[in-house]
This record gives sequence, C-alpha cells and structure tokens, in this order.
Amino acid sequence: MLLGPPGAGKGTQAQIIAGRLGVPAISTGDIFRANVSGQTELGVKAKVYMDAGDLVPDEVTVAMVKDRLAEPDAKAGFLLDGFPRTIAQAEQLRGSLEQLGQHLDRVLELVVEEDELVRRLSGRRMLVDGEWVQRDDDKPETVRRRLEVYREQTAPLSGFYEGEGLLSRIDAIGSIEEVTDRVMTALGTPGRPGDS
Repeated sequence: MLLGPPGAGKGTQAQIIAGRLGVPAISTGDIFRANVSGQTELGVKAKVYMDAGDLVPDEVTVAMVKDRLAEPDAKAGFLLDGFPRTIAQAEQLRGSLEQLGQHLDRVLELVVEEDELVRRLSGRRMLVDGEWVQRDDDKPETVRRRLEVYREQTAPLSGFYEGEGLLSRIDAIGSIEEVTDRVMTALGTPGRPGDS
C-alpha cells in the first residue's frame, strides 16, 4: 500500500512499482469509475452520494475495494493507491483481507516537506484551448487546505501501520527513478528488471 500526501508522487510510483512486481495497481478512483460506469449495485449506491456532493460511506467504499481484491488478477498480489484514507477504513480493510485469505505485506509512506508539495502542485498546468492554465484545486491556498485535510484524516494511518510493524517511510524527493529505487529497496527487491 502507498501512503502520502497529495503531490508526493503516489500515482506515478504505483504504476511503476506494480509493473515491476507484476501486480495490479488498484486505486479507489478507478474502482469508483468502474462501478459507476458499469452500474453495479455498489456503483448505483455510490453515485447517489457522489451526485449529492457527499462522501461515499466507508461501508460502500470498502465493499467495492473488497470486490476488486477478489478478482483473479489480484490473487497473487496487489498495490493499493489512495486507500484506505482513515483508520476506520484501515480496520475494515483488514477484516476484508482476512475474509479473502490475504494480508498487507508492507505500507510505504512517501515523505515530502509541505513547501515542496505546494511548489509541485501549484506548479502543475493543463492545456485548455491552446493555453496553459492552473487548475482551481492546484492554487497554493487550495493545496494548503488539501494538505490540512490529509494531515487530519489520513496522516494518522502512518502511526496505525507503524504500530503493526508494516510501515516504511520513503524519502520522495529526487528523480522518479531515485524514489522508485528507494521503494524497491524497502520492499526487499532492489535494482531494475534484468539487473543481476
């Protein structure tokens, strides 16, 4: 599982690490989109909350994640990106994994100083009608609020998983390759594919 604040590079690292390990990278965003577009029972429930601008309740989110982890491609392993977000979700996830006969091997926390996160996120631009513009949620004041919400809701997971002996903190400053090498070392699989 990957933990870390917005802008720490979780999405980028999740894809690289999952590719190196030959397991699926599973994000709650992808799971929500698949369930809603597929109009599954859980997707229909989630859409009601999403359309109202409310958070989808933990039991619906956890049920979707459990369904995804029960799929054949996740039997040999998986990498969770962006879930759980709270200790309550972490406890429910543990129960779901036990029911599936699975467990977490390692939780990796990507660590980046707040000023660097603000710089990274507020520096992002997207192309709109031939012009590079900043997204509203990437403005410095909005980024700081997103980081505040992360500290309040998600950062406590670091201590939760540290208490379970599963946490490795990874310095996420440097090139993508440098961070990936630190992650693979923490997983006990240093080097790149093909290295001896």
